[in-house]
Amino acid sequence: MKKVLSFSLMLILGLVLSQTLPGVMGEGYAPLSDAVYMLLGTCLAFIMINVGREFELDKSNVGSYVKDYCVAMLAAAAPWILIAVYYIFFLLPPEFWTSGDAWKETLLLSRFAAPTSAGILFSMLAALGLQQRWIYRKIQVLAIFDDLDTILLMIPLQIAMIGLHWQMGVILFVVIGLLYFGWQKMSAFKMRQEWWAIMIYAIVVFGLTHVIYVVTEHMFGHDDALHIEVLLPAFVLGMVIKREHSESKSDEAITTAISLLFMLLVGMSMPQISASVNSAGNSIMASQPMPSWGVIALHVVAVSVLSNIGKLVPMLFYRNHSIKERLALSIGMFTRGEVGAGVIFIALGYNIGGAALLISVLTLVLNLILTGGFVLIVKRLAINSYRD
Repeated sequence: MKKVLSFSLMLILGLVLSQTLPGVMGEGYAPLSDAVYMLLGTCLAFIMINVGREFELDKSNVGSYVKDYCVAMLAAAAPWILIAVYYIFFLLPPEFWTSGDAWKETLLLSRFAAPTSAGILFSMLAALGLQQRWIYRKIQVLAIFDDLDTILLMIPLQIAMIGLHWQMGVILFVVIGLLYFGWQKMSAFKMRQEWWAIMIYAIVVFGLTHVIYVVTEHMFGHDDALHIEVLLPAFVLGMVIKREHSESKSDEAITTAISLLFMLLVGMSMPQISASVNSAGNSIMASQPMPSWGVIALHVVAVSVLSNIGKLVPMLFYRNHSIKERLALSIGMFTRGEVGAGVIFIALGYNIGGAALLISVLTLVLNLILTGGFVLIVKRLAINSYRD
């Protein structure tokens, strides 16, 4: 519980700093902003490598995972679509309801609600002694699969933002190549897995993607630069590492500290609210007037409810288990965390700002605060279903 609350506090602190530091530091804020971007990308790569390390499948029995992947995909798609529709019809005026550009922006930004926080969820359920329950084992599979689905679907969303340029072909080639390599070499390489080793891998992955961007920007200009996000390369790298399950307490502590730093940096990356409204060159979402804080709070509650309603999809499946078990499984999927924050970070790269961005961040904070309650409900339902 302390870990989850710490994530929320760091995100809130980062958000406060993003609104105050530019005014306090003036021109000196630009170098800090660049450093935040570099650190943020490296921390995201670190987190995604660890998510990839969690991805373990029995390749001799792939068919048994098809249903689970379909359920996870639906559980990721439902909140995403619900929130995208909400952003379009409740945050934009009618003239944008049929705008392709507006839909592209909202579909990208609303994807933050799709992934379940596997790391937070697994550690909390394990602490409550639920490792041997069907719910725990099934949530492990579904949470990893919906993280994977989020990563994969980010690719066409980014392609939609870029348009039909040569970069699309290159990105597709890279994606297909990475997926093929990850599947063929899953858990094939014995590599050092201490936190410092994973950090080195993360620095290399982020460094390579950033160098590709800088070189292509120099050659073709800012608008035609090739921007390969770290999500998939880092995830695939984690997939091919043969995981060791004996992590030291110091490794766990430092990994948690890096996740906390990541949440702080996500908050610090938010644009200034006053500067993101009606500024030239910004997105459709960023150009809309900023509502009052009371209205924003109502939007946050509504988006939180919609995102969690969407995560109830697993209740419609696994009919051989009781309704309490299926409800516990679904509520376990409510937890949000680093991958969702990573999606918000990517949306920032496309200048998607305004009220929708702020609502997304605050919704993430609210869900983090509520995570402890969600997990306790899962435990109670699991125990009651066992007694029944």
